Amino acid sequence: MDIELIEIRDFLKVHHPFDLLPEEALETLPTTIEVRYARRGTVMFEPGDDNKFLWVVRTGAVETLDPDGNLLARLSEGECFGVRAILRGGVAVNRCEAIEDSLLYLLPVAEFDRLRKEYPQFAYFFAPMGGDRLRSAREHAEASTEDAIGLMSTKLSDMLKRDPVTIAPDVTIQQAAKAMSEKGVSCLLVTENEKLSGIVTDKDLRKRVVAEGLAYDTRLSQIMTFDPIHIDADEYLFDALLVMSRNNIRHLPVLDGEKVAGVVTTTNIVQKQTTSMVYLVGDIYKRNTVAGLKDVVKQVPNMVMNLVDGGATAHNIGHVVSTVTDAIATRLIQMAEEKLGPAPVPFAWIVVGSEARHEQTAISDQDNGLILDDTYDEAQHGDYFRELAKFVSDGLNECGYVYCPGDVMATNDKWRQPLVGWKNYFAKWIDAPEPEALMLSSIFFDMRSIYGDERLYAELRDFVLKKSTGNRIFLSFMAGNALTHQPPLGFFKNFVLIRGGEHDHTFDLKHNGVVPIIDLARTYSLDAGLTEVNTKDRLKAAVEKKIISKDGSDDLLDALEFISITRLRHQAQQIRNGEKADNFMAPENMSHFERNHLKDAFNVVKTMQSALATAYT
Repeated sequence: MDIELIEIRDFLKVHHPFDLLPEEALETLPTTIEVRYARRGTVMFEPGDDNKFLWVVRTGAVETLDPDGNLLARLSEGECFGVRAILRGGVAVNRCEAIEDSLLYLLPVAEFDRLRKEYPQFAYFFAPMGGDRLRSAREHAEASTEDAIGLMSTKLSDMLKRDPVTIAPDVTIQQAAKAMSEKGVSCLLVTENEKLSGIVTDKDLRKRVVAEGLAYDTRLSQIMTFDPIHIDADEYLFDALLVMSRNNIRHLPVLDGEKVAGVVTTTNIVQKQTTSMVYLVGDIYKRNTVAGLKDVVKQVPNMVMNLVDGGATAHNIGHVVSTVTDAIATRLIQMAEEKLGPAPVPFAWIVVGSEARHEQTAISDQDNGLILDDTYDEAQHGDYFRELAKFVSDGLNECGYVYCPGDVMATNDKWRQPLVGWKNYFAKWIDAPEPEALMLSSIFFDMRSIYGDERLYAELRDFVLKKSTGNRIFLSFMAGNALTHQPPLGFFKNFVLIRGGEHDHTFDLKHNGVVPIIDLARTYSLDAGLTEVNTKDRLKAAVEKKIISKDGSDDLLDALEFISITRLRHQAQQIRNGEKADNFMAPENMSHFERNHLKDAFNVVKTMQSALATAYT
């Protein structure tokens, strides 16, 4: 082979997607390629021109502009252009111009079509582009692993296949037992005016009827459990498992609003449980000591590694890890109450940050606080809540959730306040959005109650949303704050790497990848007055409120998932190597496929940040 052809072959074989082609295809490919030199300012094609090639940048740089002159992309070594024109029948829709002296490889359309036809992996790369391509990659990965993570991906509303079996409270026990037998169920949901009022199970019949010698004509209302614990149909089967484990029950009614939707049982759970993490979560509520909880938490890194290896999505992994953390904290609060006695006034234990968003990916430092009822009196009740906070915080620390370096914990008097105190905090942050206020806003606007009186948290949340929704001045500051973290993507779509220090020649997947998307979603959420806390939920809800377009939301969701799962795979590999997991990724440790899709993801974030700046600042 001629030396020039060898150079072309060697260049293509290390650049995606040509690296997907087999050796025999790469051997003949150079003979079909035309080489063209373009001086700076040379226009390859304009809108309406006939384009007959796939163009590959060998050296130099090329700019793509839309018909209005808006910059769409800058392409450098190894990147292709002209694809959209080919896929539209050869008619160019954009202008492509060399902005540096460039050497270009031109692959004729006929050869391009032949490669796509013969090599599906090559065709797959070009099928859709940008955010769409990112979406295809994610959907393909999710589809292949759906069965392995059924508990986390199965919504209760999707699982309930049969109509609920209900009965009135004034029937006799014998009539209820007959109904259970005929319907083949182990429990009946008792309803009045189509609303859930109670539940009776086969265990109730044994313990409360047969064992007690009750007459069979006794009214059902005398043995049923009133106002049973229930769950919303929008929750996941995994959430149902947690509720059942926490309360030691085997039947859990499911409601769709106020309407009875069905019941989930331990049988449903067993049919779906395919991973060891189910047993881990169920074990938490059986532990009665901090040391016992610590033993459970030790299993979390391996659980995460197994989920990553099993192909679970980052969204699902974040949900599982955060829920485990919730369960550990809840069990510690229960143990504190067993030690200290019942709380003297109502309270809500809140978590903030990644745990609140259900986006934890590993055991990290704790961030929490206490909302106390406004009847709280420091002289009478102060010691109780100080001791409760200390017991839980110390327990979390012993389990591996180390003390927060910024002291954002319920042990800090500042973050253990009556409801009115919390309202004053948020009012000050929103009315005077100074740098510290914006920093605290970023932490505490991602808040969730995991234990106690939900009413306290709900009242605070409603107060905050009422003050922030549509508040253009405050939103402008929040948007400016959201733009402080930029994706590590340079002018020519190359990665911008850290230079020097411990993390030389890497980029930070958390602060420059995931955090910018979280910040965008939080700003949209505050503008729309959304109650959602999870980033994915916020982006979806923002579409319904017409704060962002569906395409913009979908692109951000795909980018979030791809960046997050890349980060998790990196951390899983570090754990496997016996190293400490971090967020710093070196490009040379990634495949061409990963690098290209990560660039797509970062480019989506940059585009949406530009849109945010235009809309709010």
